[in-house]
Amino acid sequence: MPVGPTNGESIPLATGSALTDQVRASCAAVARRAHFVHLNTDALPGYARRLDIDALAAPTIDPAYHVLADPATTVSYFLTLDTINFGSGYFPAMRKRPGLSGYFTVAVSLKEAFARDGAWSAERLVSLTAADCATVFGQAPDFPLMALFARALNDLGRLLQSSYASDPFQLLRAAGGSAERFAALLTAMPYYRDVATYAGESVAFYKRAQLAAADLALALASPEVCARAAGADPLAALDGSPLFHDLDRLTIFADNLVPHVLRVDSLLRYDAGLLARINAQAPIPAGSPEEVEIRACAVHAVELLKAELARAGQEVTSSQLDYYLWTRGGGAIYKAQPRHRSPSVYY
Repeated sequence: MPVGPTNGESIPLATGSALTDQVRASCAAVARRAHFVHLNTDALPGYARRLDIDALAAPTIDPAYHVLADPATTVSYFLTLDTINFGSGYFPAMRKRPGLSGYFTVAVSLKEAFARDGAWSAERLVSLTAADCATVFGQAPDFPLMALFARALNDLGRLLQSSYASDPFQLLRAAGGSAERFAALLTAMPYYRDVATYAGESVAFYKRAQLAAADLALALASPEVCARAAGADPLAALDGSPLFHDLDRLTIFADNLVPHVLRVDSLLRYDAGLLARINAQAPIPAGSPEEVEIRACAVHAVELLKAELARAGQEVTSSQLDYYLWTRGGGAIYKAQPRHRSPSVYY
């Protein structure tokens, strides 16, 4: 069953201070050597000028699809959701809710489960089976993603039990206010160790680990959570300190949509053979040179785009650009063309 680069299991735990440096440096190295994906650097200045900077507003979380409740329930929900926020390579075969994507199908299904059962405890997470996941997420019992979801959730439950007294807030406290450190702590779980090998060198992405930090910061600061906290600071349970002080350090959350947007917008160019395979909707194996180049070149392209905007006096973060490009990917021009699909536990 293809799930992603197997070498990720043996990569040492990332250190918080170096995690995003690892991502930026290793992805830049791939972009310099890439054979299948090429960054059109000449187009960067014009692309930056055409961006609607006013649309780079802070991301929001839609309560119609997610749990935004009291801080404890909200933290439990988003930690659980981001632990299974993968499987885009399997989504074409997934049973989706009417009008919803694979991601939103999972998010809504989990929201409904929390409404029925309450927040899932560490003990519940450890006990979940593939059959349980199939029931919760409305899939066939043998749909391969359900076994992967069960493994990921079991890992989360065991980590909470063994290291954090079964309390997700203790995991947040252990990060010491650092999003990078929080992401590094999550890599104690194998499916968060988003590191591939390219030409004999490690290439770090840590997509979901970084996204989990961003999601938690955004959710706990949402008006809905603040209101449920009866007007008090929803972070008071974290000793009143800001959740993370270094969110600006995060890179994009390298998946299969942002690279697609950059390709359709001609900032990335794919080898003709690779593009033909994607257009034919043939899977691009996770961890293959082509797949690593697609993700790495997207990361590096956004870093260069951010620098181009900074030279023009417009300071934005990589994660803001990620949100902008990811949202842009919902447009008709992007939906009309296939994007790459890789069965993986990383996105």
